[in-house]
Amino acid sequence: MSHSLSAPIVVVARRSPDVRVHTFVSSFLDNNIANATHIIEGPTKLVLVDSQFLAPYARRFREYADTLGKPIERLYLSHRHPDHWFGLGTAFRDVPVHALAETVDFLREHGADSLADHWKMGDFLPDGVVVPDGIVRPGEETIDGIRYVFDVVTDTEIDYHLTIKLPELGVCVAQDLVYSGTHLYLSSDLHRWIRVLGQLLAEDHDMFLAGHGLPADRNEVARNIEYLSAAAAAAADGLTGTDFKNFMLARYPERRCPGIFDIYLPRLFGGAASY
Repeated sequence: MSHSLSAPIVVVARRSPDVRVHTFVSSFLDNNIANATHIIEGPTKLVLVDSQFLAPYARRFREYADTLGKPIERLYLSHRHPDHWFGLGTAFRDVPVHALAETVDFLREHGADSLADHWKMGDFLPDGVVVPDGIVRPGEETIDGIRYVFDVVTDTEIDYHLTIKLPELGVCVAQDLVYSGTHLYLSSDLHRWIRVLGQLLAEDHDMFLAGHGLPADRNEVARNIEYLSAAAAAAADGLTGTDFKNFMLARYPERRCPGIFDIYLPRLFGGAASY
């Protein structure tokens, strides 16, 4: 697996008098998939979401967080896909990590299998698995004066996915429920995913922090729904493998990171392992 390690993109996505929300996006180029990780910077502490995929970007993300000069209170892991948790073992071993119970169980039972399955990545891999030490449950919590609302979404891009909403900021940390300007990593239940995105649009958020790409607005969420609908129709028409990929590339030439097809197609149509 080859990757171009061009410079990441870092933006301050939202500001208020006491809070800044930062988004750190790895490269969009070549076989990269524009992993997006985030920092909620409160008056005295930092809360991070996800940890990057490739080891160099995980280290750069940690370096950026450290430049803010505030302690990291915790890191929330949104779900079990390795492009979101591999960076824990590279740069965040000293940080409290919180995740859904199902995500914690998966990493405890299958984290080593996932790491071994990606052996071709070589030096881009972490040197071990970090199992989260905190469990997130649906509900609310105030951290450094900021209200966080946690929920779990099932059977969309992944079986269990954590969402984090910051109501006073109008921000929904959607991670892999929303792909911003990139091709989506598709799952088997696209219709449920469409329904979940429709529900998010019915709520009072105007910014969605994506798991891939830059922060998204409501229009991009609607474009995700259209993309998923087109994919579902193509699959229903019998397109699989390369034919499916070529159809989606032709229909959405503006979307970046086509390398993601080669990651999910063997699983979606060929029964490959989901590690």
